[in-house]
Amino acid sequence: MEQTTHTTQDGKTIILLTPTGRLDITTAWQFRLKLQECISRLSPHVVVNLGHVNFIDSSGLTSLVAGMRDADKVKGSFRICNVHPEAKLVFEVTMMDSVFEIFDTEAEALEGVPRGIAS
Repeated sequence: MEQTTHTTQDGKTIILLTPTGRLDITTAWQFRLKLQECISRLSPHVVVNLGHVNFIDSSGLTSLVAGMRDADKVKGSFRICNVHPEAKLVFEVTMMDSVFEIFDTEAEALEGVPRGIAS
């Protein structure tokens, strides 16, 4: 999993996580721990780029929900971007696409521009 740091024009630090492969029962706990560590130690603002995650199960969704709640508790932000087409269906079927802030691109997520609003 790739981890980078982005600093906004107003000086806010955003952690960008890019998991790869599957986000399922075998990998979700590691991802969950990484989210907790980033939010508690580095920044309450997280963007998760799912462009390289081609499969998500309920464990993967649970880890994302937990990350969003952790960020909310410390007045942070939790955004998802670049959802792989094969994983997008899971968000739609579970209606989690209405729960998360989901952006089409990494740049939009880093700037906080919701989908459909970016030019």
